[in-house]
Amino acid sequence: MFESAEIGHSIDKETFEAEVPALREALLEAQYELKQQSRFPVIVLINGIEGAGKGETVKLLNEWMDPRLIEVRTFDQQTDEELARPPAWRYWRALPPKGRMGVFFGNWYSQMLEGRVHGRFKDAVLDQAIAGAERLEQMLCDEGALIIKFWFHLSKKQMKARLKALKQDPLHNWRISPLDWQQSETYDRFVRFGERVLRRTSRDYAPWHVVEGVDPHYRSLAVGRILLESLQAALANKPRKHEGNVAPLGRSIDDKSLLGALDMTLRLDKRDYEEQLVTEQARLAGLLRNKHMRKHALVAVFEGNDAAGKGGAIRRVAAALDPRQYRIVPIAAPTEEE
Repeated sequence: MFESAEIGHSIDKETFEAEVPALREALLEAQYELKQQSRFPVIVLINGIEGAGKGETVKLLNEWMDPRLIEVRTFDQQTDEELARPPAWRYWRALPPKGRMGVFFGNWYSQMLEGRVHGRFKDAVLDQAIAGAERLEQMLCDEGALIIKFWFHLSKKQMKARLKALKQDPLHNWRISPLDWQQSETYDRFVRFGERVLRRTSRDYAPWHVVEGVDPHYRSLAVGRILLESLQAALANKPRKHEGNVAPLGRSIDDKSLLGALDMTLRLDKRDYEEQLVTEQARLAGLLRNKHMRKHALVAVFEGNDAAGKGGAIRRVAAALDPRQYRIVPIAAPTEEE
């Protein structure tokens, strides 16, 4: 799910410096209009990979906007008082008033992800926490709040490269925190559970925006534009949907896409291909004959350009299966009846 935030999004320095003045002016105008109307609060949730620029971006927003109208809150270990109350109580008390913006680090998503990654509870408890977050956000939006959720992302390779570079830099190695090292060891689990949380909680009333964090110019412009567009739409009284439909997880501002980043020059030696094909077909056949598969159904969707190999891929998959186990359904243009 995060592949589109691992393809090297970037903005050159000249473009960044040319766009920032107008963006800053528009953000300030929107912020003062928010204060003047005082119709709703703005809640900005900051989550993602350590070292992906979360703190730097919020610091920059405080420079671009009026910091007197922004409340940055972080939530560390729960106190005894908080543990004695419902989970949302600690966040409810910190909500910004109408006309102001609250930026939440260590929010309800951080708490549930940390607990699951470190094995303090199982998937069932995580699902309960996800459902609780959905109810909380639905209620806040029904009351008029604007919720904007950012996930700052780095690939595992990018994260390790950053830690290695900082460790070797005597002037900046202080920027590495124990949490950075900890997350580098639990990266795969963190991303896996992060995907689960984002897929369940990116809704039309409170969407997630996944931002690649490697290039600071791209990261800053992306967040600034998303924040501005969200504020302007809410201030203009444009109706916001509250049906709970799944919302897309972000977009690109530099015209780069996951499909455009595919390396079309990749090749595999014929002998290696034939050996790997047999191995993988055997694995697939074994998995589909597993007794647990009787409780599940599997749908594989093949899409893409003509002559890109869809038909051949389907034949190679089918070759590993008992023909009684599958059905191939070609989908053409809808008929008049459909």
